[in-house]
Amino acid sequence: MRWDVPAKLTAREQKLVGRLRKRASFFVFLREIRAQLFDASFEAELERAYVRPGGDKSLPPAMLAMVTLLQAYEQVSDHDAVGEAEFNLKWQLVLGCLGSEEAPFSQGVLAQFRSRMIEHDLDRKLLERTVRLAKETGKFGWQRVKYVLDSSPLLGAGRVEDTWNLIGRALSTVVDCAAKCLHVQREQILRDAHLTLLSGPSLKSSLDIDWDDEEQKAAAFQRLMGEVKSLEEWVTRHASAETIQEPLRTALAALHRVLAQDLEPDPGGGGLVIKRGVAKDRMPSLGDKEMRHGRKSKSKLFNGYKRHIVTTQSLILGATVLPANQPEHEAAEPLFQEAEQHGEAAGALIDRGYLASPRIERLRKEGKEVLCKPWPSRNHGRFTKEDFLIDLDAAELTCPAGVKATISDSLMARFNAANCDACQRRPECTVAEPGRGRSVSIHPQERLLIQLRELRKSSEGRARLRERVSVEHRLARLGAIQGPRARYKGARRNELDVRRCAAVANLQVVARAQRPLAA
Repeated sequence: MRWDVPAKLTAREQKLVGRLRKRASFFVFLREIRAQLFDASFEAELERAYVRPGGDKSLPPAMLAMVTLLQAYEQVSDHDAVGEAEFNLKWQLVLGCLGSEEAPFSQGVLAQFRSRMIEHDLDRKLLERTVRLAKETGKFGWQRVKYVLDSSPLLGAGRVEDTWNLIGRALSTVVDCAAKCLHVQREQILRDAHLTLLSGPSLKSSLDIDWDDEEQKAAAFQRLMGEVKSLEEWVTRHASAETIQEPLRTALAALHRVLAQDLEPDPGGGGLVIKRGVAKDRMPSLGDKEMRHGRKSKSKLFNGYKRHIVTTQSLILGATVLPANQPEHEAAEPLFQEAEQHGEAAGALIDRGYLASPRIERLRKEGKEVLCKPWPSRNHGRFTKEDFLIDLDAAELTCPAGVKATISDSLMARFNAANCDACQRRPECTVAEPGRGRSVSIHPQERLLIQLRELRKSSEGRARLRERVSVEHRLARLGAIQGPRARYKGARRNELDVRRCAAVANLQVVARAQRPLAA
């Protein structure tokens, strides 16, 4: 099962390398460090995870791991990867099959290997191996390393649909799954359940209404809900035993999830209506049920995932992918666990979204420095939190007029309404109606934020806060390799893709570090 290829370049490979070095330097680099990257211990680890007792033992997992890196670098599908291995000399050079007329692997093998990588966490180990390779070069300092965290959007691969189409697609899926479980034709179920809206090319074409007419929309919605009820009744009568089996069980659960998240009782008593606003954990796609709505900023929305990374100044140490609506701080703990495989953190440079992580508080208690940009203080020209004297030890807040308020256990300081109403500086402080006093919220990491706000006031402090720019460069490089859109459906499969792209980014850094300086 070992990748039986020579460590040194053959005569034929040397000739090709002479022609490729300038035009395809990264491929040449991969060939030259192939034996180092997949050393004996790493190959043995890959074999233990990949080979099943009695299974196919003809393909070395180290070679398949290298294929995943080439796919990430060139952003090619499994089908195209087979073609590249058959006809592209650069791929053949790296894979050790120069001159072969057939690819040494198939599409199916690549899909199976990715599944095995996920099952045994091999994608994390591959990324970890690139970091260790970089450390072995001796060209990357590793004393008192500060870990840097940040994230960027990853647009989902599933189709995002509105409520009407989500319900229509969920209904259609239930019909297909029921037909499969009962071994009957789809058309028979549509006919027996009196479903008229699922026969056309789309739900909205079958409804065929003026979508600007509210009365027609209301009538069309009641018609759709009627067909939902008809299908549920048909399934109860004819497929009750199959509802606890796959795939019908999952299809029904998806339909009920869509109905629950997007509908609410009609205030007028007319049954259900489409919910105003967006449910907190809304599933926007049936094609990828793990996708969620997320925000780049208050005004910019996206659908999919967020890729989170932890880096040093030069290398990506760990990566994870979470649905777009999950808060950043939930990624902090797994990122630190990955990074600490390479050494204990001397401190952290983070985006402020990670501040709520218990790991950040733990670092500070250990006396390690945590830096991030504090939130800007805005109040439309009136007093901001920075104008108040915050005494966390005494759990008190003092306003610019000298009045004190207690910080409650819920981290909120509320000033007495009578004091605020009588205060001459009230117009400078709040626009609350008379009878209501000013309130100020306190962040769980307020002590750190106070320090960061002071740091921001000096030129030297601002320069220290800018140290985390390095992670933005790493994120930009990762985005250039992977692109803005997810290749797969599901967070874990996209996590594999992010990690292999991060491994490529690290190898490119190593390649540049080993490149001889121009005379």
